[in-house]
Amino acid sequence: MQYQSFLIKYAEIGTKGKNRYIFEDALMHQIRHHLQKVEGEFVIQKEQGRIYVNAKTDYDYDEVIDALKRVFGVTGICPMMQLEKCEYDELRKKVVDFVKVEHPEDGFSFKVHAKRADKHYPVTSDEINADLGHDILEANEGARVDVHHPDFVVYVEIRQKINVYTQVIKGAGGMPIGTNGKAMLLLSGGIDSPVAGYMIAKRGVMIEAVYFHAPPYTSDRAKQKVVDLAKLVARYSGSIKLHVINFTDIQLAIYEKCPHDELTIIMRRYMMRIAEMIAEKNDCIGLITGESIGQVASQTMFSLRTTDEVCNLPVYRPVIGFDKQEIVDLSEKIGTYETSILPYEDCCTIFVAKHPVTKPNLGAIKKSELRLSEIIDEMVEKAVNEEEVIWCS
Repeated sequence: MQYQSFLIKYAEIGTKGKNRYIFEDALMHQIRHHLQKVEGEFVIQKEQGRIYVNAKTDYDYDEVIDALKRVFGVTGICPMMQLEKCEYDELRKKVVDFVKVEHPEDGFSFKVHAKRADKHYPVTSDEINADLGHDILEANEGARVDVHHPDFVVYVEIRQKINVYTQVIKGAGGMPIGTNGKAMLLLSGGIDSPVAGYMIAKRGVMIEAVYFHAPPYTSDRAKQKVVDLAKLVARYSGSIKLHVINFTDIQLAIYEKCPHDELTIIMRRYMMRIAEMIAEKNDCIGLITGESIGQVASQTMFSLRTTDEVCNLPVYRPVIGFDKQEIVDLSEKIGTYETSILPYEDCCTIFVAKHPVTKPNLGAIKKSELRLSEIIDEMVEKAVNEEEVIWCS
């Protein structure tokens, strides 16, 4: 069946009071953006409490559903029959025919859920429930009514038009992109940071990303892996502006001048400094990392406190309390896992200390960083000024 209309359900947006239209408009914008990559012409419209996607040309159903399922803010997608107001007897016949096409099998259980938003319609919701239930039973051998655990529900909404549907396909949930500011994601080639970016984007935050590249110690394939991960996250978040920073000279200076058990912490502190500089240049109001407490030496509570000390912007860590398997499961769900495990070296893994400090002393770390004082500012400025920007969509 080629559906001509889809009802788009949302949840949190409905609680926004007088500002709800802002979130609805942002959601409609994101729906248009995602459908641009689908062949076909679509019109997105809204009325009070409802958003509709109407197809004006032929389209691929699976591609449309897949695109809509990646729109943050959408909780349900309902392929439906939308009717102009009609006589009640005609409505009853059309609903029975629709159910026949949707559920041709015998012996199903169902219930009817009618909602008469237009109180001028001459039949009440209870009457619609009873009459359509009777009609569907009569037209389908072995059908039965089950109000508690039906195989499906026949939804009938009497509004400006009449909406009839039996499917509610689960959406991504969350909030529409662009309704909660912009943040900078520290993106590596690992499993965790793409998941962190996805989770913050789900709350309506626009995402930019920064990747620290260290040629020749990290290859072009390692950089391409990160670009590919950014593109996978961008399927949900919208286009991502990826800032590629050449970190080689800074990393070598830290390796040569600082205690080796502090390498990871000091390197991480300079990454955070640089990420914040780029974030502020690009109007981001926070940083995002994929850190999880205790996963590695640089992610103990003591280490996180030490790295945070260099930042003025808030640092968001959405997977902070997840164990590794929980992060892996989510990466598989959003399609980043197989790319994340490709065996291309990451900047963070080149100069790993054999025995990294897990309880760094902030005073000692600052003292070690003084060894870099004559050269580091110039290196940082050069790295930021010579960034490579790649748009990922």
